[in-house]
Amino acid sequence: MHPVVDVIIPALNEEASIGKVIQAIPKNLIRTIYVCDNGSQDKTADVAQKHGAVVLVAPRRGYGSACLTGIQHICTKPQELYPDILVFIDGDYSDYPEELALILDPFKDPKMDLIIGSRVLGNSEIGSLGIIQRFGNKLACFLIKMLYKYQFTDLGPFRAIRFCKLLELKMEDPDYGWTVEMQIKASMRKMKFGEVPVSYRKRIGKSKISGTIKGIFGAASKILLTIFKTYVKG
Repeated sequence: MHPVVDVIIPALNEEASIGKVIQAIPKNLIRTIYVCDNGSQDKTADVAQKHGAVVLVAPRRGYGSACLTGIQHICTKPQELYPDILVFIDGDYSDYPEELALILDPFKDPKMDLIIGSRVLGNSEIGSLGIIQRFGNKLACFLIKMLYKYQFTDLGPFRAIRFCKLLELKMEDPDYGWTVEMQIKASMRKMKFGEVPVSYRKRIGKSKISGTIKGIFGAASKILLTIFKTYVKG
């Protein structure tokens, strides 16, 4: 019996890419696609709906806020309608949605809790990950290893987690610290995780993070703050 899989796509002004992302997701592997619109000023929501996604409005700006909106919506349903596994993927078409089977395959192990799609272990198109992004990613993973004794290679956005385990994490971060918060809290709870190599390409449109100096340093500082704040709180 196949697990029930839902997908959350946080999106902000992804009119040019969101349709491609939804279209490329293998429909035989998933139940529902939620596009969590983070205040787009273009036709992201319209395009997503036309491609069959359920569009949710995330009133507060922020990557984590969009993801939390999707989770909160699912939690309004009866528990018997909760997904077994929840997948997160970006709406800018930098990930390869058709690789979803690679992300889901390790869950054949009933003890597997979290799978990260590692761009570091996979094939990244030249220019898709900048020098600052690579350095920040490597530093964050190093600090997680030193403080939490878990070895990750990436904080990649393409990931999947058992929904019951996700709820245990009590995710909070509304911004750039979302991915690292998930990995830290999974480490603290000794959850079983794995990484699979995934492909990565240049995104469609301008990045909200790497596209500006403010975005780069804002994301970096938030990620580092999340690592140390969570460590201090225990």
